[in-house]
Amino acid sequence: MTKKILIIDDDPAFLNLIEQVLTQKGYEVLKARSGREGLRLIFDQRPDLVLLDVMIPGIDGWQVCSRIREISDIPIIMITGRHKSEEDVVRGLDHGADDYITKPVGSRELVARVRAVLRRAELPSSQDIRQGVIYSDGLLTVDITERKIIADGKRIKLTPREFRLFALLVENAGRILTHKQLLEKVWGWEYTDDLDYVRIYISHLRQKIEPDPSLPRYIITEPGVGYSFQKFG
Repeated sequence: MTKKILIIDDDPAFLNLIEQVLTQKGYEVLKARSGREGLRLIFDQRPDLVLLDVMIPGIDGWQVCSRIREISDIPIIMITGRHKSEEDVVRGLDHGADDYITKPVGSRELVARVRAVLRRAELPSSQDIRQGVIYSDGLLTVDITERKIIADGKRIKLTPREFRLFALLVENAGRILTHKQLLEKVWGWEYTDDLDYVRIYISHLRQKIEPDPSLPRYIITEPGVGYSFQKFG
């Protein structure tokens, strides 16, 4: 089945260029020049992926991303015309984005990112994590099958990619997973050089689940190698 991709951007030249690139690769392309129009198309057309510009008129890209996440787990790639900073990537994670790229973006890189995000979205969780993995120590409870995480008595909300990363660590508790292994399993082989992605996501997870993120007890860093999940109790 042909994948449907929605591009939300107010630059007509960029819209047309990306439409041409993706159409040539066999994707069906929808276009919107404002956040409101994009949200309407999401409801009406149910796209498989959204390419979302940060700086769009009216409702900006951050707000659109948050509204999409309230109703759907559809993959979102944020696009910006300014230099990508860690602050922007973290902000994108906060709003539920799956990836973050900067303009100008080469057609090969764009297609690779689109394919990687779509491929990961299509994989059932059982291909990455063992169903039925449940961990609980009184402070932290993780139920993979129910996609439920409770920390200090509170239900924790993770984005789909955050959950996939955390579940992979929990399933391999006590084992160090390298940066490359995490990137390949969670993002895809196209991302194996993007070490900052792992570091930023790990930091984000620690903020959500660790009693003291500055002194993590669950997600342990192995300097220069990777990370592991440590069980207690």
